[in-house]
Amino acid sequence: MMQPETSAYLAKARQALKEARIVAANELPEAAGRAAYLAAFHAAQALIFERTSKTAKSHNGVRSEFARLAKNDPNIDPSFPTFLARAYNLKATADYAIGDGGGVSLSEAEQAIEIAVQLVDCVEGILARGA
Repeated sequence: MMQPETSAYLAKARQALKEARIVAANELPEAAGRAAYLAAFHAAQALIFERTSKTAKSHNGVRSEFARLAKNDPNIDPSFPTFLARAYNLKATADYAIGDGGGVSLSEAEQAIEIAVQLVDCVEGILARGA
C-alpha cells in the first residue's frame, strides 16, 4: 500500500496533466509545457518518496534521484530521466525566456504532454503493483 504522500504526489501529477491538456487546447503552449513538466516532476517525486521515504529538495535533486532509481528498474523507460531534464527546460523557457528567440511551440508542448502521460502512467503502475 502506498504512503499517503506518494498518493498525494500522484494526484498532483494527474492534476498537472489535466491542466496541461486544457491550456494546450487553448493554444497556450508555454503553460502546457510547464504543466507537462510538473506532471512528470510530481510522478518522479512519488517514486522517490515511495522508495526512499524522502523528498528531493530541488528540481535538480528530483532529476538526479529519479535517474538513479530508474537506472536499474526494467519497468521504467530509460528515456524518462532524460525527458524530465528536457521538460525542465520547457518550464524554464516558459518562466524566463523573453523576445523572439524564446518560447515553447504548441507541438513541443503536445509532445511533452504525451510523454508526461506515459511517465505518470508508468510510475503509477509500478507503485500500484508495489514494485
